[in-house]
Amino acid sequence: MARPPRWQNTLDASVKEACLAVRLYNDAAESRSFEGFVVHMHLAWLYLLHAQFIRDGTDYRYWDSRYKKRLLRVDGEPKRWELERCLRERWPSDQEPVRANLSLFIRLRNRLEHRHAHADTALMITLAGHAHALLLNYEDEVTNQFGDEQSLALRLRIPLFVGTFSAQGEQALRRLRKSLPPDLRSFLTDYESGLDSDVSHDPRYEFRLRATVELAPKDPDAVAVQFTHFDDMTEEERAAVEEMGRKGQVIVRHRRQPVSGLGRLMPKPAAAEVEAGIPYVFNLNHFAAAWRHLKVRPPGGDSNPDRTNPDFCEYDEPTRSYRYTRAYVRHLIKKCGTPEGFKATTGMEARLKPTSLSDPADKVSR
Repeated sequence: MARPPRWQNTLDASVKEACLAVRLYNDAAESRSFEGFVVHMHLAWLYLLHAQFIRDGTDYRYWDSRYKKRLLRVDGEPKRWELERCLRERWPSDQEPVRANLSLFIRLRNRLEHRHAHADTALMITLAGHAHALLLNYEDEVTNQFGDEQSLALRLRIPLFVGTFSAQGEQALRRLRKSLPPDLRSFLTDYESGLDSDVSHDPRYEFRLRATVELAPKDPDAVAVQFTHFDDMTEEERAAVEEMGRKGQVIVRHRRQPVSGLGRLMPKPAAAEVEAGIPYVFNLNHFAAAWRHLKVRPPGGDSNPDRTNPDFCEYDEPTRSYRYTRAYVRHLIKKCGTPEGFKATTGMEARLKPTSLSDPADKVSR
């Protein structure tokens, strides 16, 4: 039996933290459930990004600036990047909606742990959309990076909930939201004032849905909960939904059916993405030289074609071809972004992309 990759334990720990966070969020008997959700989702994201760095060969340790080749250590262990530093590596732009959502919860975590345990329920109501976005962003990241088999959909259940509220119950929720301490309200207002409107209205920053509850007769072929997407409604149905008040919140998740090669790239589009991400010409010759140098896959005609680096490449037996992961594309973009890295990766000198139309000689067929 093959040994699991080095990042697997870190990824497993991440998924467990995310599941624990959701369990705490949905536990009405837990007095500090929202604080628990924030803390454990923080850890889930930290471990997830660390797993990506381990897989991609990114050194996420802190080095001592005073001494060459000496690591900073805490209790004898190398000091590793905190979540804020990981975000800058994964999403360089501070106006990226996923990063903006995570940064909000990083700043909120310190306030919750030190001053505002009594505001837990009010925060949960006020930031429900942000919390849902935090979880859905995690689901997107873990499945896009490590495959659909890591999906939380395989581990979580649809929670039981009160499908609708009385008018008195709705007013109680509004009063609870207004009980948020003034400094927390100011903190949230100040934070969002620094975001572009495109970011603050992006569902990856705050996820909002309107749910309509309909009591349906029992049907042996139907599931207990059915979702109707807004895009599938008629104009009359959309108008009716827009007139309804908010009576609850439900997360809608598109279900991906099994697709062979989902998220994988063939050599030509993979090489094109690498070239788009660096200032140098990068064609199929460079792509082939890179996988040979990095030993991503065996050479053509090898008796064991499946012996690939599974983080970067997969062998497709029916078509006898190789497909490459987006993690490999990002790895090449990072490695080939400088002349020295380009040569070390491909064995060829880097050549700046022409400002005019590409030279036909660059278009190498494979």
